[in-house]
Amino acid sequence: MPRLPFSALAASATLVAMVPLGAMPASAAEVAIASQGPVVELQVTQQVMSDPDKATINAGVTTRGATAVEAMQANAAKMERVLAQVTSLGVPENRVQTSGITLNPQYDYNNNQPPQFTGYEATNTVTLELRDLDRIGPVLDALVAAGATNLNGPNWAIVDNSGAKDQAREAAFAQARKQAEDYARMAGFGAVRLLAVEEALDYGTPMFDRAALESSRGAADAATPTRPGQVATQITLTVKYALEQ
Repeated sequence: MPRLPFSALAASATLVAMVPLGAMPASAAEVAIASQGPVVELQVTQQVMSDPDKATINAGVTTRGATAVEAMQANAAKMERVLAQVTSLGVPENRVQTSGITLNPQYDYNNNQPPQFTGYEATNTVTLELRDLDRIGPVLDALVAAGATNLNGPNWAIVDNSGAKDQAREAAFAQARKQAEDYARMAGFGAVRLLAVEEALDYGTPMFDRAALESSRGAADAATPTRPGQVATQITLTVKYALEQ
C-alpha cells in the first residue's frame, strides 16, 4: 500500500497594496480585481512521498571501428543481441524506445603532438520502462550478459500520480489560506478573500540507484541489488488574498 506522507517544503509571502479597480487598464489576458485593503501574495510548496511502481533504465552498447561503417555495423550486431535479450525478458515493445544513436571520430592526444585520428566510435542506447520492480537487478545483469556496456538508472517513478497531486494540492491550498489568515490577524484585519491561484508542478529529482552501476564488483552469481525508496510528487501554489475587515 503506497505511503503518502505530506512534506511542506517552502513558503514565501509578499504584502502589497492593491490598486483600486479602474486605476489601471487591463489587457485581454488579465482581469483586475478590486480590493480596498492590502493584498498578501503567498508561494507555498507541498510534496507527497509515494512508493514507486515503475522504473526506467538506459542500456546501450559502444563499439569502435577503423571506419564509420565498421563502427556502426559492429554496433548493430551487438545491439541486436541486447534487444533480443530485452524481448526474452518479457518487456513489452511499447516500453522499449531508442533514446540515442551517436557516431563520432576518435583522436589520440599525446605529448603535445597534433591529434592522431584513430577511428570512429558508435553508441546506441535504448530506454526501458519496467513495472516489476523486483526484477530490476536481474534485468540489469541480463543486459550486461547480452553485451550492454552502458547502463544508467534506474529512475524510479509512478505510473499514475494523480492521487498524489490531488493530496499535495489540497495541503498546499490549506496551508496558503492559514498563512493568509495569520497575516490578516497580525495586520489587524478580520478576514481574507481569495483573489487568484496559480499552480506549478514539480515531479522531484530523479533518484538513481548507484549500486546498479557497480554490479561487476560483486560475486558473479549475485544479482545486482536495488532499492526503490520513495519518489516525490510536488506542487507549488502562488495565491493572492485580500485582507479585509
